[in-house]
Amino acid sequence: MSRKRLLEISVETLEAPLAAERGGADRVELCGDLSVGGVTPGAALLRAVRAQVRIPIFSMVRPRAGDFVYSSADFSEMQRSIADAKESGMDGVVLGVFTKDRRVDVERTRELVEFAKPLPVTYHRAFDEAVDLHQALEDVIQTGAKRILTSGGAKNALEGAAVLANLIEAAGERIIIVPGAGISACNIDQVAQQTGAREFHSGLSAVLPYGSKDYGKFEDEVRKLAKQMARITAAL
Repeated sequence: MSRKRLLEISVETLEAPLAAERGGADRVELCGDLSVGGVTPGAALLRAVRAQVRIPIFSMVRPRAGDFVYSSADFSEMQRSIADAKESGMDGVVLGVFTKDRRVDVERTRELVEFAKPLPVTYHRAFDEAVDLHQALEDVIQTGAKRILTSGGAKNALEGAAVLANLIEAAGERIIIVPGAGISACNIDQVAQQTGAREFHSGLSAVLPYGSKDYGKFEDEVRKLAKQMARITAAL
């Protein structure tokens, strides 16, 4: 019996997660300012989305745009953001911390993972900037995070499919690898077949630019993705 594949959609407004839910998304990643890759959303948005959206919500925890080497002040802000996520009823948080030499900061990430409990942590696409992705995989596993969102170090998940497949094989049951970047209904079947992944992430920026307010089209594109994933699962 095939396990259902899971679709996560990144969003930055109240209307977008509602549209994603109607379209068949299984989970949303709630961010502020997706044009810079996403930062921590405001507490008011967290509460508003939680009040109206039934599917799981993972909140981005990223204090600023730019690199992922954080000061003590940045780190304290991340802890406050995690506390806000808990208080707002989020189902998980998404974060990433690096050392200056572009390696996973195992100690500080583990501290945030422990602070976030019982919420699961996804290590975000900072992962793709690591000097050694396979070492980064082992490092993230050490932190206790539950997922890694990655394009396999490539521009998009389809280009990184071979690396993603290797990461998924190396990860085994220890952590979930979530392909993301450039995924749409046009290529989800290729990404799924080439990687063997079970969870997928899309912002749909390939078909809808960040900042678009066409929530009807957004919902339609999510629906196309969800239906394509259902067909892939049924064909296995």
